[in-house]
Amino acid sequence: MARSRTKLGDILVSWRTISKEQAEKAAAVAKGSGKRLGEVLTELGFASEEAVAKALANQFGMEYVDLSAHGAANQIDTSLVPDDLIKKNLVLPLGKANGKLKLLVHDPMDIELMDKLRFRLNVELEPKLASRGQIRSYIEGTLKSKEREVSAKESLVSESIDRSVDRSVDKSIDIAGEDAPIVRLCNRILTEAVKMRASDVHIEPMADRVRLRYRIDGVCIERDNLPKRMQNAVLSRFKLMASMNIAEKRVPQDGRIKLGVDGTDIDFRVSACPAYHGESVVARILRPDSVRIGLVNLGFEEDNLAIFNRIIRRPNGIFLVTGPTGSGKTTTLYSALDVLNKPDKKIITAEDPVEYNFDGINQCQVKEGIGLGFHEILRSMLRQAPNIILVGEIRDREVGEIAIQAALTGHLVFSTLHTNDAPSAITRLVDMGIKPFLVASSIQAIMAQRLIRILCPKCKQVDPNPDPKFMSLIGLSASDGAGKVHKAVGCENCNRTGYRGRKAIFEMMLMNSQIRDLAFNLAPLPEVRKAAVANGMRSLVEDGKLKVLAGVTTPDEIARVAQVEAQD
Repeated sequence: MARSRTKLGDILVSWRTISKEQAEKAAAVAKGSGKRLGEVLTELGFASEEAVAKALANQFGMEYVDLSAHGAANQIDTSLVPDDLIKKNLVLPLGKANGKLKLLVHDPMDIELMDKLRFRLNVELEPKLASRGQIRSYIEGTLKSKEREVSAKESLVSESIDRSVDRSVDKSIDIAGEDAPIVRLCNRILTEAVKMRASDVHIEPMADRVRLRYRIDGVCIERDNLPKRMQNAVLSRFKLMASMNIAEKRVPQDGRIKLGVDGTDIDFRVSACPAYHGESVVARILRPDSVRIGLVNLGFEEDNLAIFNRIIRRPNGIFLVTGPTGSGKTTTLYSALDVLNKPDKKIITAEDPVEYNFDGINQCQVKEGIGLGFHEILRSMLRQAPNIILVGEIRDREVGEIAIQAALTGHLVFSTLHTNDAPSAITRLVDMGIKPFLVASSIQAIMAQRLIRILCPKCKQVDPNPDPKFMSLIGLSASDGAGKVHKAVGCENCNRTGYRGRKAIFEMMLMNSQIRDLAFNLAPLPEVRKAAVANGMRSLVEDGKLKVLAGVTTPDEIARVAQVEAQD
């Protein structure tokens, strides 16, 4: 049977904060008005907000935090929760510990708010109590000054917009002239995104604004909100830069932008997609050096790197790299081609789209609209006597069968596939309609990969008490990780995230006679995985565990990225 709580009025009476008569009067008013007792007590002047908050903390067994006390406000870290949630819900984050976010609230009975914040922030919450007035005062004082600092920083957007509006009151906005404010604005958005190490720029029309976001280290951050009145000008400028039809807004379009940033030509692959409030435009930043970082810097452990180097130097067969969109498959394969790109090797690729231009490699762009698909290019390239073929993605049976025939006739074929892990690739190919004996005989190896954020080297610290939940998810005990597990802290170098840059975790499955037999006989996936592990395959989680012990990343990052395998 649940223990009944002491009434709020009784607690305050026992503390001699209010009299019994005042408690009874306030209770009667609260009952008649529908208000909460604490609210009525402060309105009637019987008790201060702080006294009521202390009593509520006592009533619900929560920790009370007095923000007026010396040093109490120093615990607050507003970077952990978006400003709009802080202001709208009157909450303050106090830091993270053991995978939980300590959150300062003023109403312990607002269960709906806690559920909403838990969902929005995707983290477990540990609520603590403070008075509503103290929380509001801190928000109004601190966030306003923060907004002033941010507005100064964001003048690259706001000033350009304001000038362009002022100059175009009676005429259309100039979206082509090099000195036009809207042109400077769009150029500076792209330039800043490159300098901030973003991989994508997202321009997203909303009902009352245009949201500008950058994706940095795989995570989207909101950079600014542009006025709704500037939507058409901004979208038209980006489409004009990408050589799209600015008059067509009903169908998706693709294009490319080339822009010089700090003396380097950067390519942007641009996509415009019709959405409810206007076209959503995304610019993917294609850095020419990103696929030439070297195989060692991709994140390979020594044993997997040795296997990878052996595979890519084989004379024939198929090497598949699997994983979801954005997991670095293209970067891995291009890094391999960069190593193999020698005068004595003829390399041909079939891509949709061609993202990076390589000197010495014959790259073919898929154009489905004119009947130039993967299978047409593949048939043609086999008559060009290549040594190495890269197929951007095996999407259907016909492409898969041509790639397999190429592998069986003396060519080395690289390609990608969308599956969750390495063993699943065999099942996926068979499901496409490719005969099991072709799959079993042609594939040399399958590698699954994911990208994980790596800790900022300037602020990472050893974690004396890592969260046991995440430790168990990746198979680490407290003794195994003692003095080795690090935590994300946050500094200027990493935009207060605690992470800077990404590396991959891998799952390398080499084909042997046993796995080929299982593939030929359509064995269940668990059997294939068991045989692969017995053959030396290390799972994504196991590979991630090595990086945690090396201080490269955190247990919660591995659990987040490879959560399916962690649960298995």
